[in-house]
Amino acid sequence: MYTGLLHLHNVLRWVILILLIIALFQAFTKKGGLQKTSLFLLIAAHITLLLGLFQYFNNEAVGFHMIERLGGFGNVMKDSFARFWVVEHISAMILAIVMITMARGRAKKQNYSAASWMYVIALILILAAVPWPFREGIARPWFPGM
Repeated sequence: MYTGLLHLHNVLRWVILILLIIALFQAFTKKGGLQKTSLFLLIAAHITLLLGLFQYFNNEAVGFHMIERLGGFGNVMKDSFARFWVVEHISAMILAIVMITMARGRAKKQNYSAASWMYVIALILILAAVPWPFREGIARPWFPGM
C-alpha cells in the first residue's frame, strides 16, 4: 500500500507542475480559464499534501520517525539527508500549498497580478524542495522509492 501511495504522490507532483505552469501563463496573460485551472491545481495540491503527511508520519525510514531514530532533532539537522526529509521538504511544500491556496482566492476575484506572483513563489518553492534524482545528499539506496 505504501508503495502505491508513494507513486501516486510522485505522479501528482507532475500534475501540479503542469497545472502550475498553465496557471502562471493564464495569470500573466490574463487569459480566461484561470478559475478552472486554479481549482484543479488546488485539488491536486491538497491531495498531494494529504498523501505526503500520511507518508511523513507513517513511514519508518524517513519523516517524523527519523527524529527519534537519529537521537534527537540536533542530530537530524547535522545530516543533510535527514534534514531534507524531516524539515526542508515538508516545510517548503506546505508553504507552496499555502501560496497556491491564496492564489486561488485571488484568481476567483480576478486579481491576476497577485495570483501570478503567488504562483511564481509556489513554483520556486516546489522546484527547490522536490527530491530530484540529480540532487546530491538526499537520496540513499535504502530509502524506498528512490
